[in-house]
Amino acid sequence: MGSKDDAPTWADQWGSGDDGSSNGKADDSKKTVAGNVKAAASEGFVKAKAAALVGASKVKSGTSSGIKWVKEQYQKRASK
Repeated sequence: MGSKDDAPTWADQWGSGDDGSSNGKADDSKKTVAGNVKAAASEGFVKAKAAALVGASKVKSGTSSGIKWVKEQYQKRASK
């Protein structure tokens, strides 16, 4: 069995990417993919924000209607 010192390092096995042999195409594709993911996440955030605003508006109007109904019921009972 070999010693621990004989085992290749992670950089040796997978390549550290710092050897200068890259011509930049891989980096460009990574940037493009990252840009696409960022754009999709941003679009999802905009949709979620719009849905939250609509939901908040519905809650606000529902709460307002509920409070008005309670006030009307109280006034009906108080006037009897």
